[in-house]
Amino acid sequence: MNKISLTTEINSPKERCFNLCRSVDLHIKSASKTKEKAIAGVTTGLMGPDDFVTWEAVHFGIKQQLTVKIMTFDSPNHFRDSQIKGIFKTFIHDHYFEEKNGITVMRDVLYTEYPYGILGVIAGPFINYYLKIFLKQRNDVIKRIAESEDWRLFLKQ
Repeated sequence: MNKISLTTEINSPKERCFNLCRSVDLHIKSASKTKEKAIAGVTTGLMGPDDFVTWEAVHFGIKQQLTVKIMTFDSPNHFRDSQIKGIFKTFIHDHYFEEKNGITVMRDVLYTEYPYGILGVIAGPFINYYLKIFLKQRNDVIKRIAESEDWRLFLKQ
């Protein structure tokens, strides 16, 4: 199994970061380069326990769909979304939030396994690199919005 870890420090309250991270609308904004849209399940607003969303996006020039479900939910500390339908053999994404000295430390841990036997093994390092860049870009958008007044566009007070 492949593991990607990414840590982002955000000068914003932990609860705000947690909520922005589970916003379908913010995810769509952060993944605009891949033409990502929510086509089933929760298609707008915040995801919660046992919610699912089907994402449609273009990756590697191919339109793909991925359905993930919130499997674990401990607000505002952690949630896990896992693939229930899609191209991956395994796709488990943990989101952790911790406050240290007034700064929120947001940590992503993504576990993946790829299908297609040896082809999946060969493509694995490239896919891991792509996913890490994708997560970094998404986290940069979350950070920018959480640290500005733009968070109000995605969260009700």
